[in-house]
Amino acid sequence: MALTASRIASFGFQALSFPFKKAESPRPTKIKGVNMELSLTQPDDWHLHLRDGDLLEAVVQHSANQFGRAVVMPNLKPPVTTTAAAVSYRESILKALPTKSDFTPLMTLYLTDNTHPNEIKLARESGVVFAVKLYPAGATTNSQDGVSDLFGKCLPVLEEMIEQNMPLLVHGEVTNSEVDIFDREKVFIDTILRPLIQKLPHLKVVMENITTEDAVRFVESCSEGSVAATVTPQHLILNRNALFQGGLQPHNYCLPVLKREIHRQAIVSAVTSGNKRFFLGTDSAPHERKRKETTCGCAGIYNSPVALSAYAKVFEEAGALEHLEAFTSFNGPDFYGLPRNTAKIKLIKKPWKVPEFYTLEDGGQLVPMFAGQTLDWFPSTLT
Repeated sequence: MALTASRIASFGFQALSFPFKKAESPRPTKIKGVNMELSLTQPDDWHLHLRDGDLLEAVVQHSANQFGRAVVMPNLKPPVTTTAAAVSYRESILKALPTKSDFTPLMTLYLTDNTHPNEIKLARESGVVFAVKLYPAGATTNSQDGVSDLFGKCLPVLEEMIEQNMPLLVHGEVTNSEVDIFDREKVFIDTILRPLIQKLPHLKVVMENITTEDAVRFVESCSEGSVAATVTPQHLILNRNALFQGGLQPHNYCLPVLKREIHRQAIVSAVTSGNKRFFLGTDSAPHERKRKETTCGCAGIYNSPVALSAYAKVFEEAGALEHLEAFTSFNGPDFYGLPRNTAKIKLIKKPWKVPEFYTLEDGGQLVPMFAGQTLDWFPSTLT
């Protein structure tokens, strides 16, 4: 990662009043003087929700502008349970990309009690499916078709995944209503994930969107290269107080839910330490404002436009900018056995204001993380 200081041209931030599909990259506010730059190998997003239809067309550009690749989650309606469905979804994503975009979607399958081992063979042979996602039934958005019998019906599939070197991506929460929502990750580790690793030690596992010190310690206790974790901007920056400060804050509601400050600090310490087991996964999850600000709001934070700025903030505050590039650009592809990107992207230490919302073509609104706030690191174009 090259760290330089240079003078750059300044130009004004424009208020958003454009159709969302034609959204431009955010612009920095006017400032004078010397500005620090970070030159990073182009990052990848190892956990991304792109949705489908009009919403897909609206949001994909924000990821494609900054990330080279992204592991795309399969929890659509209906879910992406077959290789054929994954190939079709990939084609939809590619059609929605801006002209000349090099963004590559890495597809996943949605694991169910009825998934057949042969589907894993087909997935590997396709060359476009890179992992299988485990959603415990009812754990998060569109997870009602998830797994209810992991150690029974799903065991042959997991064994075939070992043969095909196909990682299992885990939403790490139990869904038992008797378990407190703030304890569901820890209980999942103790009752499901740890026994799974003990039973199938050669299965590659990514614990997605970790939120607790318990998850950090578990991942650190496993063999490097066999178990890893993705980490979101929100779980590095926010704790559960952010759900209630100044009233109920629906745009800070996600699953797994935000946790206590002690857990946030543990995650920050882990990812800024340089540990190769942790890597970038935004879990950017767009929902229209009307579906967030309602009597039964959807879980998910839309952070794609601000993710790199947020990660840079965390590493800078921890005095660990030298480890940022590994977290954003190296650890993920190394775990998946994929080549690192060769393009570069710049982060400039220059304030820019996050839009209050993005306007969809049908007049709906999409509220990003840090809406209306000023961030210090501005993601520039690829070089």
